[in-house]
Amino acid sequence: MRMFSLRDWRFGGALAALWVAVAGVAFAGPLLICHTFEIGSAKSLPWSSHDWNLTGTERYDTSRLASDTFAILASNSNVLVHMETLRRATLYARQNPAAAKDLLTRLTAGTKSPEPGGPPALYYFDVGYLAETYKQWLEPSQNPARGIDGYALVKQAIQLRGKDPEMEFAAALLTFSGPAEEHREHVQKAMAGAKTDPLLAQNLSSHFIGGRGDTIAELLNKPAAVKEAKP
Repeated sequence: MRMFSLRDWRFGGALAALWVAVAGVAFAGPLLICHTFEIGSAKSLPWSSHDWNLTGTERYDTSRLASDTFAILASNSNVLVHMETLRRATLYARQNPAAAKDLLTRLTAGTKSPEPGGPPALYYFDVGYLAETYKQWLEPSQNPARGIDGYALVKQAIQLRGKDPEMEFAAALLTFSGPAEEHREHVQKAMAGAKTDPLLAQNLSSHFIGGRGDTIAELLNKPAAVKEAKP
């Protein structure tokens, strides 16, 4: 069976929607990119599209991407806000390779700053999560995060942060294709934590790519079945 590559995903959400509608399967594209995370009224990067992707008509100045993204991340410790902001940043970054590199460099610098007790967990989370979103969306030749194990950094962030179901949710997305045992543990911890985290619960109950297919919770709970359903 044929696995879709990053090049295939240039066709965007329309292609994913076509497979869902025609093949009737819960087709999973790049989970970190093709799904908008709910963040309530929190501030993130400017977004004018009504879909998950850019429309091509945005007037956002991508030369400001690193400074704008860093400011948003520094002002809000909510992991879901970080996930959505880094998702948007990655979409903009493909239009400006220099900005993509600048953003990664700026975030990475934070993990090396001398602070009492070491850098905060979110510094490691942001670098790891951004590295994985870059891998799912940027061309390999333009990806400044090549060679970075983003999942390892997110796991490090979880260890530093302690119990955090939103970070577990992020880790569950990162391990959708494995390792299976760690994926199951992340999913279980995220779903357990969602009982007292309404925004996380809202994200888990949302449907992948709008109102079609499985909810995110359903998708995360049956990755093997989804893989088998891919054409």
